[in-house]
Amino acid sequence: MASSLTTFTDEARIALDTLSGRASGLFSPSLRLGVTGLSRAGKTVFISALVHNLIHGGRLPLFEAQKSGRIARAFLEEQPDDAVPRFQYEDHISALVNDRTWPDSTRAISELRLTIEYESASGWNRMFSSGRLSVDIVDYPGEWLLDLPLLGKSFADFSREAFEMAMLPVRADVSQDWRTLSATIDPNADAYEMTARRLAESFAAYLKACKLDERALSTLPPGRFLMPGDLEGSPALTFAPLLLKGEKRPRSGSLQAMMERRYEAYKTHVVKPFFREHITRLDRQIVVIDAMQALNAGPGAMADLERAVTEILSCFRPGRGNFLTDLFSRRIDRILVAATKADHLHHESHDRLQAIVRRLADRAVARANFTGADVDVVAMAAVRATREGTVKQGRDTLPVIIGTPLKGEKINDETFDGKTETAIFPGDLPEKIDAVFDVSESDHRQSSDDPAIRFVRFRPPKLERTAEGVTLSLPHIRLDRALQFLIGDHLA
Repeated sequence: MASSLTTFTDEARIALDTLSGRASGLFSPSLRLGVTGLSRAGKTVFISALVHNLIHGGRLPLFEAQKSGRIARAFLEEQPDDAVPRFQYEDHISALVNDRTWPDSTRAISELRLTIEYESASGWNRMFSSGRLSVDIVDYPGEWLLDLPLLGKSFADFSREAFEMAMLPVRADVSQDWRTLSATIDPNADAYEMTARRLAESFAAYLKACKLDERALSTLPPGRFLMPGDLEGSPALTFAPLLLKGEKRPRSGSLQAMMERRYEAYKTHVVKPFFREHITRLDRQIVVIDAMQALNAGPGAMADLERAVTEILSCFRPGRGNFLTDLFSRRIDRILVAATKADHLHHESHDRLQAIVRRLADRAVARANFTGADVDVVAMAAVRATREGTVKQGRDTLPVIIGTPLKGEKINDETFDGKTETAIFPGDLPEKIDAVFDVSESDHRQSSDDPAIRFVRFRPPKLERTAEGVTLSLPHIRLDRALQFLIGDHLA
């Protein structure tokens, strides 16, 4: 897929950009780490916790360089890309630590440079290495990444696939208004701005409805319809799929001709620059997914999440180069698929969550024909909002998680106030993984009172302080394992 997204001219520009970047980093080694995921999966929290734990010497027993005491210090530096907004680390940490609120979700691309000074474990490396690595963390919405397959699709392909997706059982009811409106529109009629606007607004409303918690759907291109930014209201975002009859060339001045032109403009001016300027410059990648929310919503949402991960993997450039090829082209050689919010389950279910994500990732890798990079999975919580305990219920002892649910969260008839700490029995994930993905078994969505799993959102934890008044680092689950996979080999 990735090879079909660019022209010869694009590849020449990518090669020049890569060569320039390699030259500037010749004496200052750097690693570009991409962080993506769909909205509310926890990208912002992951980056904030990663940086906070490294700067403050957090407990990272599975991160070998930290465990062995070889990291002298980690600190933030000025990022190398002046045209990319800075990731507002300080604001996000203030929200987590001081306000105990989750920071705002990613709405656009941002970047942060974290520099690590370390001592190599190898005497040979200590002779030739500076013992300094700059990690350029690039944060971008997964919704934008899911636009990249559009570069290889015509407007007719896009329209046909959009209507096929809209007819799936998990989408049919929320897409009804848009499909009904589309059925009344003649693509060969004269182009009229208000018709285009009505169709675009109805299509966008359908995509937004798919994104709500009770649906938890993931494959929702075009991504800028959900996160328009400064493009809101522009012609490049005022288009929609059409019910086309055949593949004949549209009449000049027709609605179909207008929609096709705007669709191509979206690819040219929005999607392609994002791919060329950011995705092709990455060395490592983590894809953060909210498998818990998809599990809550049912097999249809899990199947859609698998589809989204497949689309995401198909857009990367995997592989390992050599000294010569690396001068002109970057390849992603390691990708981590991370299921967040493991702290919403008792640790007894973590292996099942990880097995579910492993199945999802393996099937996505196979469907995307993805080769050349190491792909690993982890069930983690970048910030652990709960602790574990047990409660007696009759003769039974139940494992529970203890935390402060967000205000307005509900279980059965109980609504939480956002202040009271509560013990919750979250339930168990299913032993049979196949049932999680089998849409034929159940096309209904689980509700919040389904006894199989009770999933609510919690406030960030109240951090403890030492006797000297120093605030401890953010607690986590397996953040250290993620760090070891993503950057550990560069600190060996």
